[in-house]
Amino acid sequence: MEEYGKILIIAMPIFLALIVIEKIYGIYKKNDTAPLIDSVSSISSGITNSVKDVLGLSVTFLSYEWLVSKIALQHLEANVLSYCIAFFVIDFYGYWSHRLAHQINFLWNKHAIHHSSEEFNLACALRQPIASLVNLFTFLLIPAALLGVPASVIAITLPIHLFLQFWYHTKHIKKMGFIEHILVTPSHHRVHHAINPEYLDKNHSQIFIFWDKLFGTFQEELDDVPPVFGITRPANTWNPIKINFQHLTLLIKDAWRAPKWKDKLTIWFKPTGWRPENFEEKYPVNKIENVFNFEKYGTQNSQKLIYWSVTQVLITLLFVSYLFDNIAKIGLPNIFVYGFFIFLTIYSYTELMDKNKYALLWEGFRLGIVICIISYYGDWFGLNRVLPSSNYIIFTYLILSFLTTFYFVNFDFKTNQNQYINS
Repeated sequence: MEEYGKILIIAMPIFLALIVIEKIYGIYKKNDTAPLIDSVSSISSGITNSVKDVLGLSVTFLSYEWLVSKIALQHLEANVLSYCIAFFVIDFYGYWSHRLAHQINFLWNKHAIHHSSEEFNLACALRQPIASLVNLFTFLLIPAALLGVPASVIAITLPIHLFLQFWYHTKHIKKMGFIEHILVTPSHHRVHHAINPEYLDKNHSQIFIFWDKLFGTFQEELDDVPPVFGITRPANTWNPIKINFQHLTLLIKDAWRAPKWKDKLTIWFKPTGWRPENFEEKYPVNKIENVFNFEKYGTQNSQKLIYWSVTQVLITLLFVSYLFDNIAKIGLPNIFVYGFFIFLTIYSYTELMDKNKYALLWEGFRLGIVICIISYYGDWFGLNRVLPSSNYIIFTYLILSFLTTFYFVNFDFKTNQNQYINS
């Protein structure tokens, strides 16, 4: 946990800087592809995922280390060769786990968050799941285990492989010539994120595009079919925690309501989006039928709400940075208390972004939690030793946040709604 936290401390400002650069470039080119409120939701999703990973909130039924100990035909050292093998096998593993997440109903729940943005930009790359609590696909690393690639090499290569998928989430880079035949490019990945019928469930590769060409899932970006992004059952919320469990909630409801036991049991393993017969009429859900004729979510927000949301996510990143930099000092079980606070913070301000009046209750609950934490520990997880006035700063922030939420819920939302109706 501690080592991964240190890696994220380095990666977070790099990702944030690139997101800002893309935003500035888009404004300069008069083609801004990164609305601020959408980016806040995406970054918030990235925070929840990274906190989940650092807290170790996932279970692996079949560990790679066990595989190596049982089936390795030889044992490689941690050298250039073993890292190259690891990278190649992880990319194969990534293709199939990614493809299956698109094709099997219950697996889609953990991946839908990544596709939920109706924009396509660097920030949306950070929309990663917290619902992936169980790793089912370690067996796909068997080729590396047979060759005896050390577990430490796999552990280092996995985050590198993930981070290298960040750059191609952009609309500003067009087709890249001969590179299109070797690597996944922005053009390939725009196809993957699109909901156009021509593009659905294509281009699952993560680094090397030849997996799609080999296994029949490749689709080139067509000049006459501009990609439209999102998911066919739109999330209609900025709250990443809600998005993470929307599909699962629908599956549970459908399984409960299904009159046939066969449907109750098989719905989980059917193709993504499958529902029992006549359920689309009996229990309709919002679904995009014409990809060129639908209204994107959350386009009627006041500038004040947008700027406040940006402020909230930046402050949350400061809290997260302190957690990642002090995992050992905070220790168990306190890091779980800290993690709960981060999740609660994101839930609270994204509910406000959704213009949900209950955001005020969540904000009050968050203030109460902080009062309890500081009353019990005496300070904010040892922060007083670094910043003696930290208790006052945190209390001031939380009280200001509560009052600002009160203002938005009771004044700004009503004013903005009246203006929208009158227009």
